[in-house]
Amino acid sequence: MSADGLPERFDVVVHPAPELRGELRAQPSKNYTTRYLLAAALADGETRVVGVATSEDAHAMLHCLEVWGAGVQLVGDDAVIRGFGASPRASVTLNPGNAGAVARFLMGVAALTTGTTVVTDHADSLGRRPQGDLLAALERLGARVTSRDGMLPVTISGPVRGGVVEVSAERSSQYASALMFLAPLLPDGLELRLTGDIKSHAPLRQTLDTLAAFGVRASASDDLSRISISGGQAYRAGRIAVPGDYPGSAALLAAAALRPGELRLSNLREHDLQGEKEAVAVLREMGADITREGDTLVVRGGRPLHAVTRDGDGFTDAVQALTAAAAGAAGTTTWENVSTLRLKECDRISDTRRELERVGLSATETADSLSVTGAAHIGGGVTADGHGDHRMIMLLTLLGLRADAPITITGAHHIRKSYPMFFRHLEQLGAVFEYRPTDGH
Repeated sequence: MSADGLPERFDVVVHPAPELRGELRAQPSKNYTTRYLLAAALADGETRVVGVATSEDAHAMLHCLEVWGAGVQLVGDDAVIRGFGASPRASVTLNPGNAGAVARFLMGVAALTTGTTVVTDHADSLGRRPQGDLLAALERLGARVTSRDGMLPVTISGPVRGGVVEVSAERSSQYASALMFLAPLLPDGLELRLTGDIKSHAPLRQTLDTLAAFGVRASASDDLSRISISGGQAYRAGRIAVPGDYPGSAALLAAAALRPGELRLSNLREHDLQGEKEAVAVLREMGADITREGDTLVVRGGRPLHAVTRDGDGFTDAVQALTAAAAGAAGTTTWENVSTLRLKECDRISDTRRELERVGLSATETADSLSVTGAAHIGGGVTADGHGDHRMIMLLTLLGLRADAPITITGAHHIRKSYPMFFRHLEQLGAVFEYRPTDGH
């Protein structure tokens, strides 16, 4: 059994839920947790990161930082990090599992070392995701890079001094964030020039926010195409609290909107830089009854929903949860400008379309969009493929909660990548699940 009391690997049977009702505290942000942990390790001294996420991504970052020479101590819900500053241990191998952002952040910082290798034991997922844009930028700065056609495993050797460098932001903002973590520790800093159609501005702003929280000075143009970080700076150790997680909470909010009942979800700041905060506005636009009381969102569920058409680039990690809401809305919802969804743990456009069709829904796709036509009923009684993707598992779970018959989801343990307590939290609201241990991946 794992810490959540569930089997190590399992399929889940999702039973229809007549209503969802109760109070929950949003889990800590996965994106802020990984950023804060890395910044804490890059500081000299001890930092207490208060209320860290318990996701696999967070554990992957902690493990890699420890291999790199950081002191790591878990104290209750907090992580106490004794940093290595600008001198991570060299000649080590880091394995971030299936955590793409963690891998990329580490690859950027690896230029501080005389040799760091980054590998993955998820060859069919992270091992197939492109890293070439980041690696090319590091090479332009003078780093020595060896890789398998721009994919993991990768070995990176410094030192580099810094200067002006271009990096593509067409496929992912994580490449630029990786260089931003590196920049203040270089003698000459970095003048970043982001090229292409910049994807996911919100995570870039989260990285800038993290740097500021740790005492690093940076400036950026309004469109984030130019980011300047002077060299010779130091990350400042201290104490910092992790905010609540909007991407995972979007699934709870959508579930509560779809079923009768009432959810009170706390620990979600109103003025937050997570792009997935926009999921609240999207659900309201669809007709959901959502009000705010300080850092608590109150959802009164079961209201009729209607379709919308939205640019989803700013809230990509909430698109699948919102797709579940769209599947219960009148009309056809379209998420535009979401091509980066194809480069996640699975192809979140084509694979999502296929799973929607499997449960009897009508869905279409283009190169950079996904559309789903809502239906008053979902038949259920099928087995759906979780595709090893935590966001896909959330989507399928929400569909099962309003189906006419149970839906089985394979590989449901992959939910732990971002939201280990997802099923337990829904159970607190009245959902019913069966967990079937498996030997599968």
